[in-house]
Amino acid sequence: MTVPGPQGSRGAAAAAAGAGPRRGAAGAGAGTGVRVKVRVPLRRVARAAAVACGVQFGWALQLSLLTPYVQELGVAHAWASLVWLCGPLSGLLVQPLVGHLSDRLGRRRSPFIVGGAATIAFAVITVGFSADIGLALGDPPAATAAPRPRAVAVYVVGFWLLDVGNNATQGPTRALLADLTGKDQRRNRIANAYFSLFMALGNVLGFATGSYSGWFTIFPFTVTSACTINCANLKSAFLLHVILLAITTYISISSIQGVTLPEEEEQQNHSEEAFLWELMGAFRYLTWPVWIVLIVTALTWIGWFPFFLFDTDWMGREIYRGKPDEGQNYHSGVRMGAFGLMLNSVVLGFSSVMLERLCKKWGSGLVWGVANIIMSLCFLAMLVISLVAKSIDYQPSGLPPDGIVVAALIVFAILGAPLAITYSIPYAMVTTRVEPLRLGQGLAMGILNLAIVIPQVIVSLGSGPWDQLFGGGNLPAFAVATAAAFLSGLVAIIGIPRSHITRARGHR
Repeated sequence: MTVPGPQGSRGAAAAAAGAGPRRGAAGAGAGTGVRVKVRVPLRRVARAAAVACGVQFGWALQLSLLTPYVQELGVAHAWASLVWLCGPLSGLLVQPLVGHLSDRLGRRRSPFIVGGAATIAFAVITVGFSADIGLALGDPPAATAAPRPRAVAVYVVGFWLLDVGNNATQGPTRALLADLTGKDQRRNRIANAYFSLFMALGNVLGFATGSYSGWFTIFPFTVTSACTINCANLKSAFLLHVILLAITTYISISSIQGVTLPEEEEQQNHSEEAFLWELMGAFRYLTWPVWIVLIVTALTWIGWFPFFLFDTDWMGREIYRGKPDEGQNYHSGVRMGAFGLMLNSVVLGFSSVMLERLCKKWGSGLVWGVANIIMSLCFLAMLVISLVAKSIDYQPSGLPPDGIVVAALIVFAILGAPLAITYSIPYAMVTTRVEPLRLGQGLAMGILNLAIVIPQVIVSLGSGPWDQLFGGGNLPAFAVATAAAFLSGLVAIIGIPRSHITRARGHR
């Protein structure tokens, strides 16, 4: 949707209050947002974002359980990050491609959202039952504690498809929110705050599910000779994910029924060009403000991705001093890490509600920069907690002192605030800055996605060997994350002037 330009906003708002149709600024229909006849109510925009809850439920299970699980299947810690490489590699192509195709097909986002959700459902079933499939293909039973290469192969295929589905769903959903809010920066920020709020809800539910150790008693059929109790809990959680994903996808798709999103009046001049050529060619038209957003986004994700990879593993190894194949201390730490991530998501949800007010008062660039500096201080605190944990004696049971665990949980919780900023502000900024370039919102989301997944590729390739270079563990990767987060905060504060936000706000 396009909304009136600065010079006509008040008159158009008055027209919208009457019976007459409301139109966008002249020339806005070609290659930019989609025009609609009426202003879409924010409650419908909120419903359109609901699928983020279902997608993020599965993402929470990925973050909390899958790195420990793949080590349980026999992948060494130094190489566990490489398994995550398939995700960003698929994101390099899938999200830009899907966003681009949905732009070309007259902003028809629904088929891509439904197709992505179906792919996610198939993928999580594949991942959850990978150990059973591996046993059927010739792997040893779980009781032998031997490596299970066939289960690992099935797991990697499912993991790849899971990230393909995540990218295929979230990209068009973000673009749909941009279509429904158009050039109105305030409404766009509110729409992305809704998206972030649903992500927080999905995180809370997902991490709470991952921290519960009794799912195998509710779904006893999940325990098999290939799948121990920890594996059965993961399998049960993914079955619950499929149900929630189906519900939230229906809510999002039904919310846009009756909302007219007509095709663009003109096709782009270079419709015969290959997608990759258009994607790379789009960088030639990006202005310096867009580049600043992309740079800050890339540095931000160099900070976040080591945390996403190793958060619960850090809790199991560095705090609980456990190993995936030795005793229950490691798995107790993983569940405690999942509980910490649930607290993180609660803070994320509250921060999403406060985000619009903070951006109005201080400006988006300053809010983003301060949030990233807070993120760097939290990662620094994790390094300090790890060093303290190494230097003190534990209880006879081998469990860490309560003070160490509480300190780790507080850090996890505080990180929810900068994460809410990461999930909202970059998307709103790119939307409003790319709109005048007439590249299409789907392609704009694809360009931003490159700034997210390229750092993930770098971290996936380098974090395992980097950690191994310093004797193993997760601390070297967290040290890099600390530096990258601090640098991204400085660039955001210095490079994104508040005056731009103020002018945009004054035009509404």
